[in-house]
Amino acid sequence: PSQLMVGEEGEVMLGIINREDETVTYRVEMRIDGSISNEVEQVMLEHGEKWEEIVGFTSDRVGDKQKVEFLLYKHGQSEVYQSLYLWVDVQ
Repeated sequence: PSQLMVGEEGEVMLGIINREDETVTYRVEMRIDGSISNEVEQVMLEHGEKWEEIVGFTSDRVGDKQKVEFLLYKHGQSEVYQSLYLWVDVQ
């Protein structure tokens, strides 16, 4: 989604593919302008395995070009492993 109303849930299809040559547990944080909106925890994948799910996020304030980030972490690590983002206008 590129436009939402305050409190309206936006949804996207999120996917993770493990190409690590070992079993890995992942976690995803969804942030809007730096504030955590949602989280997906404990996605354990074998090498080559794929996970897909529709995930939601909600903004509680009005504003254009709010940055919605999807931050992927490996289990036990505090450093972001991969990230994606999109921009949303909220009315």
